[in-house]
Amino acid sequence: MSDAMIRVPAEVRDRLAVIAESRGTSIRSLVQEFAESTLTEEERRERAEWARGYLAEHFGVEVTDEESAAMGRKLREAFARPQGEAA
Repeated sequence: MSDAMIRVPAEVRDRLAVIAESRGTSIRSLVQEFAESTLTEEERRERAEWARGYLAEHFGVEVTDEESAAMGRKLREAFARPQGEAA
């Protein structure tokens, strides 16, 4: 595998260094982990459709578009709150 240079502002590089150090890893590994674990919008849609199909097939649960959207909003709100803050 060949390496590539990614140019970011110094403050971004410094922030990545702090995060990497706190995790006991390198910036390179941190960026690689991010790239491997972050889904595109299309990948998220595909997984959501798979999950809907699985729920329907294995549990007899049909999730509507409205229910799916409502759960998405709840999850986004939950992840937006600071840790330890109750709903």
